[in-house]
Amino acid sequence: MPKYVYFFGGGKADGDGSMRNLLGGKGANLAEMAGHKNLKLPVPPGFTITTEVCTYYYDHGRKYPKELEKQVVTAMKGVEKVIGKKFGDTKNPLLVSVRSGARSSMPGMMETVLNVGLTTKTIPALIAKTNNERFVYDAYRRLIMMYSDVVMEKGAGIEPKDDEGIRKQLERIMDAKKKERGVSLDTELTSQDLKDLAEAFKIKVKEVLGTDFPDDPYKQVWGGISAVFASWNGKRAIAYRKIEGIPDAWGTAVNVQAMVFGNMGNTSATGVAFSRNPGNGDPRFYGEYLVNAQGEDVVAGTRTPAPINEAATSEHNKNEVTLETFMPKPYKELFAIQKRLEKHYRDMQDIEFTIEDGKLWMLQCRNGKRNGPAAVRMALDMVKEKLITKEEAVLRVTPAQLDELLHPIIDPNAEKTAVILAKGLPAGPGGASGVVVFSSEDAIAADAEGKKVILVREETNPEDVEGMRAAQAILTARGGMTSHAALVARGWGKCCIVGAAAISVDLNSKSMKIGDRIFKEGDWITLNGTKGNVYEGKLAMVDATENSLLFEFLKVCDGVKVLKVRTNADTPADARKAKTFGAEGIGLFRTEHMFYGENSEKPLFALRKMIASSTTEERKKALDELFPFFKEALKGTLEAMDGYPVTVRLLDPPLHEFIPRDVAAQKDIADSIGISIEEFQKRADKLHETNPMMGHRGVRLGITYPEITQMQVRAILEVSAELINAGKKVQPEIMIPVTCSVNELKDQKAIIDAVYKEVVEKTGVKKLQYSLGTMIEIPRAALLADQMAEVADFFSFGTNDLTQMSFGFSRDDVGAFMGDYLNKKILADDPFQTLDTEGVGQLIAYAVELGRDVKPAMKIGICGEHGGDAKSVEFCHSVGMTYTSCSPFRVPIARLAAAQAAVKEKNAAGAAKSKKSAPAKKKAKKAKKK
Repeated sequence: MPKYVYFFGGGKADGDGSMRNLLGGKGANLAEMAGHKNLKLPVPPGFTITTEVCTYYYDHGRKYPKELEKQVVTAMKGVEKVIGKKFGDTKNPLLVSVRSGARSSMPGMMETVLNVGLTTKTIPALIAKTNNERFVYDAYRRLIMMYSDVVMEKGAGIEPKDDEGIRKQLERIMDAKKKERGVSLDTELTSQDLKDLAEAFKIKVKEVLGTDFPDDPYKQVWGGISAVFASWNGKRAIAYRKIEGIPDAWGTAVNVQAMVFGNMGNTSATGVAFSRNPGNGDPRFYGEYLVNAQGEDVVAGTRTPAPINEAATSEHNKNEVTLETFMPKPYKELFAIQKRLEKHYRDMQDIEFTIEDGKLWMLQCRNGKRNGPAAVRMALDMVKEKLITKEEAVLRVTPAQLDELLHPIIDPNAEKTAVILAKGLPAGPGGASGVVVFSSEDAIAADAEGKKVILVREETNPEDVEGMRAAQAILTARGGMTSHAALVARGWGKCCIVGAAAISVDLNSKSMKIGDRIFKEGDWITLNGTKGNVYEGKLAMVDATENSLLFEFLKVCDGVKVLKVRTNADTPADARKAKTFGAEGIGLFRTEHMFYGENSEKPLFALRKMIASSTTEERKKALDELFPFFKEALKGTLEAMDGYPVTVRLLDPPLHEFIPRDVAAQKDIADSIGISIEEFQKRADKLHETNPMMGHRGVRLGITYPEITQMQVRAILEVSAELINAGKKVQPEIMIPVTCSVNELKDQKAIIDAVYKEVVEKTGVKKLQYSLGTMIEIPRAALLADQMAEVADFFSFGTNDLTQMSFGFSRDDVGAFMGDYLNKKILADDPFQTLDTEGVGQLIAYAVELGRDVKPAMKIGICGEHGGDAKSVEFCHSVGMTYTSCSPFRVPIARLAAAQAAVKEKNAAGAAKSKKSAPAKKKAKKAKKK
């Protein structure tokens, strides 16, 4: 019989931490904490319903396997035995929580129901058992609130209008009760108040949803299970999966666990803690707690939590009593457990705990989400502590996290004179400026218009996830470092400040008040998410690359990676920047970039004269004018790279792009050549092409007009010779673009060889060496790579055009339909952002193999936009390329991705070897027994 339910508790567990795919992250870790011989922690007993049930549920019209009900009942009896209570019992009732647990953490995206099993029959028994009527009715009103929202509304597919959801309506009833009683906190309501609220809640639930709140414990538990499975395909979970790249097919597990209570008075508490600070990587125990509360209170942000110890104390919560002081015995036990957990999992742990009447219970542990700066610091610290290896450290930082260290910070000079409007908790790193908006919808709309916004809320909730993603930064008036806003922002590395108590948000007027100042939607503010400061206006930002941790970590990556990382750079400034980031050469220097931007007027004018020429004589005259500009553009960049290879691509773009539309500009060119404006326009019209991206460009220009190749090659070689004679190191590589036949290369090589001989004679240089290669961007060139390798010293894949020609997609017009292709899952990724390894990748792998058959040591690289994409870099490593090349600011990402690819390959080889040797080990074991 298939096993769908896995029990844990009482020092035993059916599963373990390796079973994440089946039990989800939460279920696997609960089993590990409860049952592993080195842990056996105080975990409330429970059971996990596997992710396979979730898949079955959706494949069979939201129905369950027939074996499931019996297995759930059996597991519940196991929980009853360990905990010494019975579910639904009228003397000693057991209450349970029903929680989600996907294999990848999705904080706040799916549903939870607490206090399941409270009914009119079990309430008197629990009051008698605890002698605490207030606690019981507090638990009951929470159950009604959560169950009606999660199960009866969301689980039933009901989508109410804004602020008309059942939870909002029940909260309004509760707010009215607090106002009537003259109190501000939930904890100040009396037992009778809560009893009255529970009855009022049930009336409202029936009125709004048309169904009575269930009074049967098993009906409640099955309702909770179904709601958790239904929430896997809820709006916010789908949005989060899309952002995080989590596959829809994974599904979620459901965890049913005995309740322990942090809301039984001042001897009870609940909290969230981290074995290291997730905001900056500080290697000290860190966290928050609330007295007389349940777990939802800590993350909801409705009450600002207190620090667990001095390390977690901030300007914001310095007046609160720490858990270490308030409950020293449970704190001491918690401190010891977190040490054990970090050592066991060998990673920073995110821990949820409850203290019930002085007894500590562990509710969850998982590898904690962290921002980029924290991830890098933790990885380096753990290597120094010998907790992990360098290879493991490389895998601990994602490309997105590393990217955070490259993001802007507020200019310190501007910040010195800026007035702090408010202070909160620094939940997300870096600086951000934007106009304030007060709803997720407004943030999404503004982002679509290209506006930079900061989402300001009292506190965020899971429904805000898409707006949070669209915003530059997030600012909340309430909540702690473990609130929803902080958790999600930290996972994304987004600038975020929470718990800025000086802020008062008014959603009706779309404004916020800070002291006597009013800020309306559209007003600019700036956040320092590292310090927790809010400033008025738009402050200047500066480069954040002066980070010693970044470069220390990248050195670790370099010690592991095999693939070299170059840069695409066209100016000395870009070259120097890339070199600072660790670039090992230039994989693409585009000669045509001297015709764009600053100081481009004179070379562009000469180029236009060349384009408009109709005779070889006219063309050579224009090329002579262009020659010194080519030399000047090349010299600074070659010098800046100081001996690293520089691949210079010969002129590539369609010529029609450079013809001016302005008649006055046309006349200037015509006059300079000595022709009429009419003759110029006639020549320009001849340049018009139906499909210019496949027209007279690249190598085709050099074949039609050899003098164009001669001028460019002469410039490259003369500059190189001059630098060598000046005692500089240079390594020029000449790359011929848009080739499809080896005969094109032979034609151009003959021209280059002749120019080389002339330059050597002219300059007298003895050590002038160069490489000749081709840019493979046409499928035919990839298929005939063995022929191309007979002439070429190196290949560089121009994956932008190779993708365009393989798919038949115009890269300039793909935006009209690519969104639909991705939304409908026709394609998994935009092939112009992430390399299509199935199709284009096959061409590349085939070309690499053919090229290396001819020249085993052949240098092969990639220089399209994919060169800085982590998935694409991993593919480049897998096919044995020599290097990848990307924009300067992507060089650190590529270095990390190359290192990760090397580690993954090594790990996979080790796993395969281990698997292969397993039968031999088994055989040897049998022989030993005999």
